[in-house]
Amino acid sequence: MVDSEPMDTGLKGRTAVVPGASSGLGLAVARALAAEGANVVLGGRRGELVREEASKLPAAVGVEIDLTDPGATDALVGAAQDHFGPVDVLVLNGGGPPPGVAVDFTPEQLADAIALLVQPHQRLVQAVLPGMRGRRFGRIVAIGSSGVQAPIERLVASNAARAALAGYLKTLSTEVAADGVTVNMVLPGRIATDRVGVLDRANAERSGKSEEEVREQAKSAIPAGRYGTPEEFAAVVTFLASTAASYVTGEQIRCDGGLVRSH
Repeated sequence: MVDSEPMDTGLKGRTAVVPGASSGLGLAVARALAAEGANVVLGGRRGELVREEASKLPAAVGVEIDLTDPGATDALVGAAQDHFGPVDVLVLNGGGPPPGVAVDFTPEQLADAIALLVQPHQRLVQAVLPGMRGRRFGRIVAIGSSGVQAPIERLVASNAARAALAGYLKTLSTEVAADGVTVNMVLPGRIATDRVGVLDRANAERSGKSEEEVREQAKSAIPAGRYGTPEEFAAVVTFLASTAASYVTGEQIRCDGGLVRSH
């Protein structure tokens, strides 16, 4: 039997930008990229926390930003260029809008959701894309939601805005593939993060059940029988950011333990 060599991700010395990295999926992704030798810029509203987390990584810097502020783009991309060089890997990530139902969804709420989940990411893409195309290498990986493929009850704002982002990124992927730039989305299901905890508590209050009952009910709908871990999710993002995934683009890859049953 021949021993196989570990996969070379090709991320050593690359520069990655990860907004929403003070906790949860963003932080897990930042750590995973750093473990592969990437230089990482962590962005987040909690400046002290992102700087603290960055200090724990081999080559990283934390930047306090509000992603909805247009100035956040210059802050993140500028920090990357000042400390490490041009951006090779862009992870699109940020907080989600509050729960709500479609019958009560207003045009103003839709505009707010787009301002939170689409416009900031588009600004970041436009800032780094010319350089990626010029160097003929780039990885854009968006952290989405399973609601892109199977809309989630009582999350109409997230469902609508993330679907809009998905449409933009799919279109973009076909336009830049020949330039060595890949564009993909990873769709988490029930991953054990603070955000999912908030949603579980909201469901518990609405239904009159305990949080534990809500979690057990949610787990029963997942073929894997459990919530995923941020580290499992981050491993998928890291693969898509790697040179090994150079022929994967325009895809929506679910990391949900089999929750969404469609093909």
